[in-house]
Amino acid sequence: MELHVGSKMITLVKGDITDMNVDAIVNAANAQLVLGGGVAGAIRQKGGAVIQQECDQIGGTYVGGAVITSGGNLPAKHVIHAVGPHGDDPEAEGKLHVATLNALKLMDENGLETIAFPAISTGIFEFPIDRCAQIMLATTRDYLLDTTTVTEVTFVLWTKNDYNIFASELANLEE
Repeated sequence: MELHVGSKMITLVKGDITDMNVDAIVNAANAQLVLGGGVAGAIRQKGGAVIQQECDQIGGTYVGGAVITSGGNLPAKHVIHAVGPHGDDPEAEGKLHVATLNALKLMDENGLETIAFPAISTGIFEFPIDRCAQIMLATTRDYLLDTTTVTEVTFVLWTKNDYNIFASELANLEE
């Protein structure tokens, strides 16, 4: 499924984000930038130790922040580590918006065009998937309406249920 935003595009894919051949994939990171489980663990496993070493040199970032490393052995050239909120944080929605926005801003700062996002914070951080879809898709659409180097944003969803929730929300944005 896709949504055209001027000459740019938002697409949805059910699959494994570590297989995406894009300029950057987004890691749903923790503030310490430790590549543990979930998306981060898959990135560490497939991308190699160099990504964790670069994260260690950066040292960490705040909830809502985003930093960039190389993609190591991944098909993607870079990994943007965006720190999403815990679902029980009273400011979680705003922090997820800022994390998404900061990842997109890093794309412009580095002259990159294609990016793939997971559903940030919906795993062990327990942020509701429906609110995640609403926030991330609306933030991305609004960002693409401005001048940006970003030409295509792909949301890579692990389960069919997550894909269907994002697809429903993307259809709502078209209206």
